[in-house]
Amino acid sequence: MYIPLQTFYAFFVVCRAGSMKEAARELHVSAGAISQRMRELELRQGQRLFERTRAGVTPTAAGAALYADLRAPFQQIETVSRRDPHDPATRQLVVSVMPSFASGWLLPRLGDFVGRHPDVSLSIDSDARVVDLTSEAVDFAIRHGLGSYPGLASRWLMSPEMIVVGAPALLRQGAPIRCPADCLAYPLLHDSERRDWSLWLQAHGNASPKARRGLSFSDEHLLVRAAAEGQGLALVRDIYAGADLAQGHLCKALEQQWPTQFGYYLVGLPGSFAAPGARAFVEWIEGEAARPLSASAAHAILRGVDASV
Repeated sequence: MYIPLQTFYAFFVVCRAGSMKEAARELHVSAGAISQRMRELELRQGQRLFERTRAGVTPTAAGAALYADLRAPFQQIETVSRRDPHDPATRQLVVSVMPSFASGWLLPRLGDFVGRHPDVSLSIDSDARVVDLTSEAVDFAIRHGLGSYPGLASRWLMSPEMIVVGAPALLRQGAPIRCPADCLAYPLLHDSERRDWSLWLQAHGNASPKARRGLSFSDEHLLVRAAAEGQGLALVRDIYAGADLAQGHLCKALEQQWPTQFGYYLVGLPGSFAAPGARAFVEWIEGEAARPLSASAAHAILRGVDASV
């Protein structure tokens, strides 16, 4: 499950304030709410991020490293938010990003963009809602799908691969799987968006309403566990299923070349890519996306699938 961008911002404020109470006051929420967010963040990070003291909190080594990654982009966002919105010189470049992609891939890289282009006022709209680029004050959207958005232009960024996995017993008892369409003979397991199977099959030329049927899970690891228990086939990042594959709890159901058109796209109005500030962002994010994706970076991109902008 992805970590909301608001949770990272709360962590940033806690580190800066040195106190959860002070952070709660600054963010206009209860101290209990801040404490709960920090516990959830530590749980998802798998390590302690703070040492609690009588005076407040002090980041651990892991917490200090995370704060160092977050400080520059959040400081830039705060600077932009304080500028006069009526001043033409402070026109913001607004990019809508799925929360999972924002927290897992984009946020750690924003400091580099800020350093290279301090004159560009970039605003990240981290929301899973569908945006209308023709009527809203949003310049670009980064979405995961097939890249076809009527009336809009799109630039392919990258296509992290996924694999079809199932429990060995389930695959022995079921029909042979020789092509993507054969997966429809099995129960399909989904994430909460229920779009991966539809888009993956569509990319292979197999559109079917059956692709949206079956159990769904809000957590990637629960999805993998359900597959290991024989409840159906799962379409997941290989790194999520690595341990179960190695231990024989899961096996690949199909060896299929990944459809590269099923990936992340930068989407905007046809003329929006040529504006000076926009052009700098487009060139920068295309360059970042072209870099090889490490296993840790791929693990951080918890899915944000949306075929619509």
